[in-house]
Amino acid sequence: MTHAWVLGQRALREAYRTPEAILPTLFIPLFFLVVNVGQAGKIFPAASTDFLQGQGYGAFQLPQSLLLAASFGTAALFLVEDIEGGYFDKLRAAPISRVAIVLGRLVAELAKGLLISAAIVLLGVVFGISIASGILGFILLIVLTALWAVVFVGFMQLIALKTRSAAATNSGGLIFFPLLFLTPNFVPRDMLTHPMEVAATLNPVTYVMESLRSLILEDLVWSSIWPGFLVVAVAGALMLALNVRLIQRYD
Repeated sequence: MTHAWVLGQRALREAYRTPEAILPTLFIPLFFLVVNVGQAGKIFPAASTDFLQGQGYGAFQLPQSLLLAASFGTAALFLVEDIEGGYFDKLRAAPISRVAIVLGRLVAELAKGLLISAAIVLLGVVFGISIASGILGFILLIVLTALWAVVFVGFMQLIALKTRSAAATNSGGLIFFPLLFLTPNFVPRDMLTHPMEVAATLNPVTYVMESLRSLILEDLVWSSIWPGFLVVAVAGALMLALNVRLIQRYD
């Protein structure tokens, strides 16, 4: 774990030295939040829309912005730079466990995810969004978002390790957008058409989004919260195992 922490610190320094890679992570999700609320806010007024639980439509849209912010995967692009520059080969030759090599960047991504998600939620609070589940709900909200960021970066690292190409890795991140829009991101799941409801039910991102939304709109309804954490736990373990396996077979 010491090696993973040292490598994680190095990855955080990379992010600190390239703030231009972090700014889109904040700007683009907030842009989508403003645009979506501007388009549909009047269609779903707080006073007469039951699923908003008395809040504005921005509270319903905030989980989408959080998931979008957590799904940039810039750490995988830094990994490609290490591969192209030969540093990754030096790590593989060093007496470091393969798990530590994988965990290093994931630890850094967890830290970045906590900071970015906290910043977005606090901005939402400034503009009138309330976290109905209180302080504990706020903590769970940013932790779940950060864990999703770790899962997504784990997926992106698989592409980076397999292709060793920045272009392919960057393009691989686009797979998230279909998954994001195959969720109940504009209305609850029971208001979707039947084909869309089936697609959303099969989509694991749906359960993460619904958990985040529950933490914002409701007061700690655990039956709505635990499925999101289960998804990131299972997906995170799978991504870790696949990353380690790929590094072990890396030639």
